[in-house]
Amino acid sequence: MIYIIIFALLIIAELLYFRVADRFNIIDRPNERSSHNYITIRGGGIIYWFAALLYVVINPSVSGLWLLVGITLISFVSFWDDVKGTGQGVRLLFHILAISCAFYLTGLFGEFPWWGVVLAYIVFVGIVNAFNFMDGINGMTGLYSLAVLLTLQYVNIVYGEFVSPDFIWYAVIASLVFLIFNFRKRAKCFAGDVGAVSIAFWIVTLLLLLIIKTQNFIWIGFLLVYGVDSVMTILHRIYLKENITEAHRLHFYQILVNEKGMPHRLVSLIYAVLQLICSAIILLLYPIM
Repeated sequence: MIYIIIFALLIIAELLYFRVADRFNIIDRPNERSSHNYITIRGGGIIYWFAALLYVVINPSVSGLWLLVGITLISFVSFWDDVKGTGQGVRLLFHILAISCAFYLTGLFGEFPWWGVVLAYIVFVGIVNAFNFMDGINGMTGLYSLAVLLTLQYVNIVYGEFVSPDFIWYAVIASLVFLIFNFRKRAKCFAGDVGAVSIAFWIVTLLLLLIIKTQNFIWIGFLLVYGVDSVMTILHRIYLKENITEAHRLHFYQILVNEKGMPHRLVSLIYAVLQLICSAIILLLYPIM
């Protein structure tokens, strides 16, 4: 019953946000780099922040509080970037502060030497930004996040809890709510930076908890599809001598949509299913917690 209430509250929160976005003209206008051709509300992914807030209110805990602090930091700078735009340095600073919250929550600071912590910052800040880069077509962020979250919940329930199940279920519900408005031929809203980096931060926190619990880095493979696409795209752009910080349309999913004419939702579904297959293979190879 509580999950139905959470679902309803998040639906209401999203609809209220749409009114705010309409009032303050928070929209995404297509340009030559876009994979869409119509004006759409931006920032619908703020629903993940609302989900984190509800989780803390209903399930008060220290871990939940650190999740909320981290997701608030990263959501704030990302939402401001969606609305007004911010410098790369400011965004990076807030990303590092947010990841620090995740590190403190998971106990990473006490698990690794200083050089390991520095490497962890590079890897997990990179993961957060990869999620943002991959958020370019209808359904991609929501479906891929669901694929990762449901796999993590499967591990959590079947192999032994590394976190409270609700810590994952609230993110799953938020993803379903977001997909109601985004997984359409013509999306009602886009996640925006605020949505992509918020769910990325949530997933990074879960992966860190699982890694610390099992002392195994194999679980990074739950993000294998995004990782391969992002790394290969960066290498391709370096080969072309392009500025990798500038917007582009060279991700494989963008080529499928823009050059090959494949439907957004089909490409998003393919990415999610491929990740589920990769995750299943990992669980078959490493079945022991």
